[in-house]
Amino acid sequence: MSGAPPPPATPAGRMPILPYSRIVGQTELKLALELNFVSPRIGGVLIAGQRGTAKSTVVRAFALMSGGELPVTLPINATDDRVVGGWELDALMRGVAKPQPGLLEEADGKGLLYIDEVNLLDDHLVNIILDVVSTGVLSIQREGIDVSRQLSFGLVGTMNPEEGSLRAQLLDRFGLMVAASELDLDERRRMITTVLAFEEELENEDSAWLRAAQEENDTLRAALLAARGRLGEVGIDEDMSGLCAEAAQRVGAVGQRGDLLVAKTARALAARDGAPRVGPDHVRRVLPLALRHRRPDSAHGAALVWGPDEDDRVADLFD
Repeated sequence: MSGAPPPPATPAGRMPILPYSRIVGQTELKLALELNFVSPRIGGVLIAGQRGTAKSTVVRAFALMSGGELPVTLPINATDDRVVGGWELDALMRGVAKPQPGLLEEADGKGLLYIDEVNLLDDHLVNIILDVVSTGVLSIQREGIDVSRQLSFGLVGTMNPEEGSLRAQLLDRFGLMVAASELDLDERRRMITTVLAFEEELENEDSAWLRAAQEENDTLRAALLAARGRLGEVGIDEDMSGLCAEAAQRVGAVGQRGDLLVAKTARALAARDGAPRVGPDHVRRVLPLALRHRRPDSAHGAALVWGPDEDDRVADLFD
């Protein structure tokens, strides 16, 4: 995401997207999105879940809350030119070479790039996008174009595991991974009530319900911006760094990226909580987000699983 604060959020208005503050359930998913906003260097969020689990709704509602507009959405059939930029075809037909920015530059301006069904996107394009997110630099050297641009934006990808996974190398490049959860019976009831109320209130020109939801969104957005601002002041001592590393080792995380992501995410959580330093509870709470997709069997469907076995492996570290 760009260094400048996002513009003020869109008023409650008539945008037919359920306000982020009124979304029922999906606690872990919302936490991942918020921490990636607080610390963009986390490197993006991958959301896995069955169809109908509100993955896209949550992402779009978060974008409206945090940046005031819908995210830049990458279509599955996107070409290299559409993603990184190329020449404007109409101008070329007139004999004029006029560069045309791609979706990555558009995301730099709007703050968030959303890839629905990222597992169906060409691996080559996924690699390009993840490189730009991690380095902050888009380098284009093709078809007479030789430029480099500094870009910064949040990245969110969604996927349905029934339609296949990502290669382990690409899974590892996403900072965090979360499974969109099925709602329990009480949450389902509240979801129905909330969505029906929202649809009715959209027809109300002076809706107190929508105003209250917008105020809640604005309050959360201000809190997240404040957390981003104090992130650099949050300390993490050697004991906590060691805890991050040992937890990653205990669950079999491949490579060292997971160790670092646990530390970055725990620091973002501490900033969001208003804590001056990272504590054991911050580390423990982010372990599933940072490590579930970095285990040896993550490319074979086990990436979504974080349960009692994983908790047992690290339990004594937090006693």
